[in-house]
Amino acid sequence: MVAAFYKNKEWALWAWGGGGLLAISLWVQVQITVAINTWYGGFYNLLQKAGDYKDNSAEGVTLFYNKLISISYVTNGFEGEPSFAVLAFPYVLLAVATGWFTRMYGLRWRQAITFDYIPRWRNVKHEIEGASQRIQEDCNRFARIVESLGLQVVRAVMTLVAFIPVLWGLSESVTIPFFSDIPGSLVWTALVVSLGGITISWFVGWKLPGLEYNNQRVEAAFRKDLVLGEDDKENYAQPENLWSLFTGIRFNYHRLYLHYGYFDTWMIMYDQFMVIVPYLIVGPSLFTGAVLLGVVVQVSNAFQKVHGGFALFLHNWTTITELRSIWKRLHEFESNLDKYSIA
Repeated sequence: MVAAFYKNKEWALWAWGGGGLLAISLWVQVQITVAINTWYGGFYNLLQKAGDYKDNSAEGVTLFYNKLISISYVTNGFEGEPSFAVLAFPYVLLAVATGWFTRMYGLRWRQAITFDYIPRWRNVKHEIEGASQRIQEDCNRFARIVESLGLQVVRAVMTLVAFIPVLWGLSESVTIPFFSDIPGSLVWTALVVSLGGITISWFVGWKLPGLEYNNQRVEAAFRKDLVLGEDDKENYAQPENLWSLFTGIRFNYHRLYLHYGYFDTWMIMYDQFMVIVPYLIVGPSLFTGAVLLGVVVQVSNAFQKVHGGFALFLHNWTTITELRSIWKRLHEFESNLDKYSIA
């Protein structure tokens, strides 16, 4: 799966050159999000002090719109403070281009895997269970999941590199006991709650990969009988046989959905709690006058970025579960290709 793309000279430019281009694009996007986090501080501080401009509202409104849509940062030779529009529009354009290129990258990876399997499969006389499904569907699903998840992993790593120093510095705004005595307390909090969440998720979702794997097996058997029935309805695609196969599918899905119900309950509770964690830690500083609203918003945003990086696998647990089942099937397929290949 990996060697067919990254160790093949035919695909070297796409695999390594395309991957490098994606990495550069993601790094630029992360730097823009850091700049937007800084912008939050100034903007929300302005909102908190809006009452100071009640005798000169025109000045306040001008500052308000300058923060949002002014292009003076560009016309002044990129000096001063950029507005939200100056930061957001390039981010949107770059994100759209990156999304398109990522999909093309995943398609090339699928092509590399597929046409690595086909000649090997044609050289095998032994019937391998679900070969057509693995070449067509599993390769497609593997490429699409890796395309999405791989992009998130790289983005998460870069986000951590960029935002950990920011959140570490903002930790000085914490004034509540215990946390204020720990350097980088917000960073350590994000790390601890993320690792704790991953650990609990591992136990809650323990059976999901096996159920996903079994699900693919029963789906393959059902589809195979239907495909054979297209040419021979006398011997295949009999209603009673299809009903028996579908009963197995339904039973497996019932078990799968039950376990996903446990997992979803845990995940929803965890995500809701994480929304308020940064406010619990830094919010009291707002009432003591140690910080302004802008700092609180900056802390919340930076905390969510760092926590999101640490908890990437937690938030993509169901996707990773599906990927693990596909990896298992394709690895099993490759082993059979090697085992039954004609010397």
